[in-house]
Amino acid sequence: MLMKSIAAGLAGTALLATVAFAQNPTSTTDKSPPAASATSTTTTASGEWRASKMAGVKIYNEANENIGSINDLLMDKSGAVKIAVIGVGGFLGMGEHLVAVPYEKLKFVNEAVAYTGTGTGGAPGAPGTMSKSTTTTGAATGTDKTATTAPSGSKWYPDHAVFNASKDELKNMPEFKYSE
Repeated sequence: MLMKSIAAGLAGTALLATVAFAQNPTSTTDKSPPAASATSTTTTASGEWRASKMAGVKIYNEANENIGSINDLLMDKSGAVKIAVIGVGGFLGMGEHLVAVPYEKLKFVNEAVAYTGTGTGGAPGAPGTMSKSTTTTGAATGTDKTATTAPSGSKWYPDHAVFNASKDELKNMPEFKYSE
């Protein structure tokens, strides 16, 4: 009996709630227009990169060897990015060595690294193996970040960054630890 009463009460509440949602609000003419339409300014961020998309961007050295990826960006109190935390080595996040490098030492590139071949392993030059092309479209030559900004309609982050070090040199750097 109690269950039937509870079920009837819930059904009645649902019926009343449906009627309340179906009502349209009445419009009045004494309201002022919304503030958003009074100041309709649009800001665009054409050519800017989203910080949330920078984590995971691959880092290559000038020989187009993958040496790690960006794990985090550290800013000063004014909001300027000062340090890039790079993850080196490891597999699926296990055993990864974190190092901190000055942000201005990274050279960002929008074009993909050029490779030739179709394979994924084996000796260099062997049939079916991946070998580096002599064209290094990914290697950046300068430190001018304005020359490497993304064109409009881009994916909001660079393809990769170039840092002049080998993977072993990065692994031998002191490990970065977040402190309290």
